[in-house]
Amino acid sequence: MRKLLLSASLLLSLSGFAQEEKVDQDIINKIIKEGTTNSQVMNIAFHLTDVSGPRLTNSPGYYRAADYAIAEMKKWGLSKAALDPWGEFGQGWQLKKSYVAMTAPYYKPILAYPKTWTQSTKGLQKAEVVVITVKDSTELMQYKGKLAGKVVLVNRTDEYKHSFKPDATRYTEEELQKMAAYQPPTQPQGPRQGGNPNMARFAGAQRLNTLIKELITSEGAAAFLTASTASHDGTIFVQNPAGNRNDFVNGKPSVLEISVAYEDLKTINRLVNMGTKVEMELDVQSEFTDKDVKGYNVIGEIKGTDPKLKDEVVMIGAHLDSWHGATGATDNAAGCAVMMEVMRIFKALNLQPKRTIRIALWSGEEQGLLGSRGWIKNYVGDRVTKEVKPEQQKISAYYNIDNGTGKIRGVYLEGNTGVQPIFAKWLEPFKEMGASTLTLQNTGGTDHISFNELGIPGFQFIQDEIEYDTRTHHTTMDSYDHLVADDLKQMAVIVASFVYNTAQRDGLLPRKEMPKPVQMQR
Repeated sequence: MRKLLLSASLLLSLSGFAQEEKVDQDIINKIIKEGTTNSQVMNIAFHLTDVSGPRLTNSPGYYRAADYAIAEMKKWGLSKAALDPWGEFGQGWQLKKSYVAMTAPYYKPILAYPKTWTQSTKGLQKAEVVVITVKDSTELMQYKGKLAGKVVLVNRTDEYKHSFKPDATRYTEEELQKMAAYQPPTQPQGPRQGGNPNMARFAGAQRLNTLIKELITSEGAAAFLTASTASHDGTIFVQNPAGNRNDFVNGKPSVLEISVAYEDLKTINRLVNMGTKVEMELDVQSEFTDKDVKGYNVIGEIKGTDPKLKDEVVMIGAHLDSWHGATGATDNAAGCAVMMEVMRIFKALNLQPKRTIRIALWSGEEQGLLGSRGWIKNYVGDRVTKEVKPEQQKISAYYNIDNGTGKIRGVYLEGNTGVQPIFAKWLEPFKEMGASTLTLQNTGGTDHISFNELGIPGFQFIQDEIEYDTRTHHTTMDSYDHLVADDLKQMAVIVASFVYNTAQRDGLLPRKEMPKPVQMQR
């Protein structure tokens, strides 16, 4: 590897980005027609969700979806469509059976979903519920020797909060105008004196929760019941792993942790606190898959046609993995279906891009952007030292979709002022579709970050929220029926046009200054 060097194409882009952008409106019109009249985006989404099932990384569902994506891309005529290993991930896991019910003081089916990498019950188990009240690690010790064979939950004193807002929303013009008016701070924001008390409290709660689970596991409890504070109206949030994908390899199985609907958990909690004996039946079977612990992304390409530019690349991507409570429709089959549809549109129209177009469907995103960061490490450079390989200079841009099913309203520029006039021109044909906002704001939590960390322009699109945070993000409701077909079609044609324009322009897109090497704490 070597330090960052600027290619001739990049120097050209930095000096000439303010010039009038060339947009082939005839091609854009063809993209719009193909992506609306002949769209296959919902058919793709159907195969990634209903057909493939949950797509936890390294699970059978993930590989069903990956195999389907590769087969489709090959059918369309993409080159190099294949699984691409990025490093070690650990075991896969899938749920085989789940039965959870309250049997005393009366029978009640419980809305519940076991968390990932958690152990099975080894058949039907009958157990009494114990509610523990724990404020600190010292108080926890009073339960030592009392939890074997019990179903355990931590006493909840919070109350249900009614929402008087709609679950599904779109950005208002006022909200979009506020985003467009955002200006980054002129001075770096230093750490607050004394640290962040909220973060300190969160870290303390996390440590206590770890100690609770360690005690419950060592005691041999039958199960540990939890409920997210965001859970409501029967929606169960199941995003956090109960066990670790390497625990069973290391001989450290986690207690069976089950995420329960808030209303059901509070019912059980109240009954026990009022002196009523509560008993439950549990029959949970899960399967660990450890034949291959490597992580794999799905990669495919449309090779560029310009002899001078074909080695330069425009990348698009979304994460193929999901959590397991549903089929990961809005997080993130929606993004994968859109990006696959972009590639289908290119091949259906027989577009001949000057630069190579590469699609990446990432794995391990839900565990910390593992797939995209692994790919970056293998092919682009080191995100800590900022030492780069030649590929770093050749990627003009990376475009990502990972904010649900809502239509595109604009682009997060990530502070890249150089692309602002360029993207403004590219959005002009889509103003009537509701996409015209550019904001210098950053947005976090997804795979474009992996590219920005090494100085490659990575962008996430502004999308309407719809039900993302209220209903579908990491929940048991994240299924095909929560996708908005017209929104996905709009997303595909906008992304396809951005990709085409990026592939055809004279120079690479402008870049921000290369981030500084990360100072490792000793």
